[in-house]
Amino acid sequence: MNKAQLIARVKETAYLEGEFILRSGKKSNYYMDKYLFETCPDILKALGKEFAKYVTDDVTLIAGAELGGVALAAATAMETGKNWIIVRNSKKDYGTSKMIEGKISKGDVVLVVEDIATTGGQVIEAAKIITEAGAKVKKIVAVIDRRQGAQENITQAGFEFDRIITKEDLGIKD
Repeated sequence: MNKAQLIARVKETAYLEGEFILRSGKKSNYYMDKYLFETCPDILKALGKEFAKYVTDDVTLIAGAELGGVALAAATAMETGKNWIIVRNSKKDYGTSKMIEGKISKGDVVLVVEDIATTGGQVIEAAKIITEAGAKVKKIVAVIDRRQGAQENITQAGFEFDRIITKEDLGIKD
């Protein structure tokens, strides 16, 4: 699937119109339902290939924040052969009580994959957890950038940001 086909598949699969409140608290007249595109094997496989383009020689690990980043990180890991981790939203009260599931080591260089970036709040928190573990975040890459401040906020937090698709690519106007 080429990039134009991927953009078309994502939009036809996940674009919804109506009145929505986003995780950021902002109101929107459209919603990109990440679970609708992340649960389609053809789209997920194509996204893994797109994310793999950001895996440079120094990247040792792929990371995805729960829940939306998990399938994306797995798809990227399968495409690249790199190990991957899950960054939890909150510490569980049982078992190992870890914020990171999977093996991360001091000095790892991590590509963080994200589903939809609006303000970037959740992925910034995930990136901070990764750096607190002693690893370096190489870059944060989102499937979709809604262009509502994520790039600015992520950059201001000290991380590099990129995206595979923008709302303009999807033909969406606010």
